[in-house]
Amino acid sequence: MLIKNPESVLPSEITDERTFHERRRLMRAALIAAGAGLAGCSSETGAETNAAAPPKARELVTLKTSPFSTSEAMTSFHDATHYNNYYEFGTGKDDPVANAQDFKARPWQVQIDGECEAPGTLDLDSLIQPHAMEERIYRLRCVEGWSMVIPWVGFGLGDLLKRFKPTSKARYVAFQTLRDVKQMPGQRYRVLDWPYREGLRIDEAMNPLSLLAVGMYGRWLPNQNGAPLRLVVPWKYGFKSIKAIVRISFSERQPATSWNQSAPSEYGFYSNVNPDVSHPRWSQATERRIASGASLFNSRIKTLPFNGYGEQVASLYTGMDLAKNF
Repeated sequence: MLIKNPESVLPSEITDERTFHERRRLMRAALIAAGAGLAGCSSETGAETNAAAPPKARELVTLKTSPFSTSEAMTSFHDATHYNNYYEFGTGKDDPVANAQDFKARPWQVQIDGECEAPGTLDLDSLIQPHAMEERIYRLRCVEGWSMVIPWVGFGLGDLLKRFKPTSKARYVAFQTLRDVKQMPGQRYRVLDWPYREGLRIDEAMNPLSLLAVGMYGRWLPNQNGAPLRLVVPWKYGFKSIKAIVRISFSERQPATSWNQSAPSEYGFYSNVNPDVSHPRWSQATERRIASGASLFNSRIKTLPFNGYGEQVASLYTGMDLAKNF
């Protein structure tokens, strides 16, 4: 068997993650079911049925409930923190929780620059302090065909951006993740061109739904979920919600984004959830919701345009060809 040096592996040579990990979950589910039949034990999923909330100790209090929240059943805390896409810590869904535990999320600074009147570098507490924290229960849809419902804790991205007085030339907002090979072992491999980059049009960034999250389930963000600061853009596919942000830049031109650079035919700049536009390797018309008590064997549900947030964001794209601008 030919074994390649990891650094020589190209993205196109990597097995489709959805296929790989669904196979692993199928195998795990089969083993759990077999064990339950022999020993009368409940499965891992069953044990999490009442675990939509984390353990009793909560670090974030006096949270405002957001009117944007969905009433849909939440994904369990365990699944939301153990089934993740975070390539800086590995390409497997269970790699982030295994490899991110020693990541140092404090102290943390964020640089704000570009087309703005008040650029600067601020520590995380200075960024957070002026804003009232609120809990928003948002759907998050992954391009691979699965979705979660998570109670994020944070504040509006637009509220932060206004503090730095973007100029009339600021048509886009670019984001950049930390690059630290020692702490983020996945960055040793050429899966993407590190550091991770993402971007939004400024009107998208200013939309009230765009959230800067510092917590989830009433607690500070776990490392594997993007601590200490991540973006949540609920009407777009999950890879737009960049994690471990260290830089925010106002730009006149559309910024380069990591997955669009890596595979432009598969990952567009806008990446709005659109059931009518298929990924080249699979349909986006349906999804599998990972919620409390759910499993890989649950029936699929229809994917909603803009992930169900069309009322709030569809007007942003009036007159645009959303198949061309995918």
